[in-house]
Amino acid sequence: MRKVVALALVLAVLGWTAPARARIGAVDQVPAATLLLPYFEVDLDNPDGVTTLLSINNASATAVLVHVTVWSDLSVPTLAFNVYLTGYDVQTINLRDIFVNGVLPRTASAGQDPGDLISNRGDFSQDINFATCFGQLPLPTFAQILQQTGFDYLTHMQRAHTGQSSAILSGLCSGQPLGDRIARGYITMDTVNNCTLRFPGDPGYFGAGGTGDATNQNVLWGDYFYVDSSQNFAQGETLVHIEAAPGIGVGGFDQGTYPPGHPETTVPGQYTFYGRYVAWTAADNREPLTTNFATRFLNGGAFDGGTSLLVWRDSKVNQGPFTCPATPGLRPAWYPLGQEALVTFDEQENPAVTPSFPVAPQPPEATVIPFPAEANRTQVGGPQLPVPFTFGWIYLNLNTANAVAGPNPPEDPGAAQAWVTTVHDAEGRFSVGYNAIQLDSATQARHTPVLP
Repeated sequence: MRKVVALALVLAVLGWTAPARARIGAVDQVPAATLLLPYFEVDLDNPDGVTTLLSINNASATAVLVHVTVWSDLSVPTLAFNVYLTGYDVQTINLRDIFVNGVLPRTASAGQDPGDLISNRGDFSQDINFATCFGQLPLPTFAQILQQTGFDYLTHMQRAHTGQSSAILSGLCSGQPLGDRIARGYITMDTVNNCTLRFPGDPGYFGAGGTGDATNQNVLWGDYFYVDSSQNFAQGETLVHIEAAPGIGVGGFDQGTYPPGHPETTVPGQYTFYGRYVAWTAADNREPLTTNFATRFLNGGAFDGGTSLLVWRDSKVNQGPFTCPATPGLRPAWYPLGQEALVTFDEQENPAVTPSFPVAPQPPEATVIPFPAEANRTQVGGPQLPVPFTFGWIYLNLNTANAVAGPNPPEDPGAAQAWVTTVHDAEGRFSVGYNAIQLDSATQARHTPVLP
């Protein structure tokens, strides 16, 4: 009897939870169709060095497929795989497992897991068969792929994400050669209709109204952590939640105050998150991110390790592998990225303006290039971002025009979406991480040259 009562209480909570409310153009923490891990690091040599962990969660009882794409720091896709989630499921991933151990997440839909031994079905969860996943799920290890096909994905991922050539990329490069053994990049996660090996830039991945591989199911949520045991550091934040519209009510959630066919995500020429991969037709139906940010910095006192900014940016170019090595002003053709304005304030409101050029690639006279790539870690007060103060805050206007991208997005060619996370370190003792304050949306980018 107690079990029946307990089940009834759980069902009541699930059935009467207040609906998640959302607004397109405001990047809020509600279930979404796309998740973004804006930056990751994995130390390839030190098992106690930095690594990145993330979780992908299903907010609905409906089973879903998630397509995960790993991108280099210069936005070249290097790996894609699918994750199956039963209702209310969670899948955690330590990127060291992928980059060092060659092990991918092990999931399977009901058809590939008839004994329910891989992806468990809970009491309130749906578990269905995705026939397209036969032969794809559960995922093999990199060692098994090497044995079966001769393709060495472990070496590929390590070299591609440290700025070296990769045989799988036909001897070309995909990232910055920063001279260390830290793998860097970012990750996107999309709800999909079927198991697919396509990248978001491939034909057929997106179709208007969720008719391609990708769907408009706003059911995903998640978080991530940076862990560096050798420095006693750990920081965590929510993944960036990017909603699709149309796509209201999927999985039992009333997910928005917007009507189907929201103009910001359905009208060709508007800035959408994946706009560069759909020829700016808005076929992805995803809301864009922010272009202007504000965040604090602390470079003294208890935080003697200083402040770093983890910055994801949109070059607005569908970037493929390129001739090695990455070279500023040469290849990729848009690299390095500029920005419209950087203003540093101390705690007495005294400003210091950093000379900025809102174009990509940056001209030779640009002496400060703090965020050149699509995925960056930049030390505040370091050579890439010198500041004259020990404590204060920074206004960042990361809009930039890009000659390689052409007059895109058509609604505002000078707009450039981005994301900023702030990390404060006290060397060897503790650390704090959080998202910077968002001051606008790329749907209506703010182009103030100096002050917000």
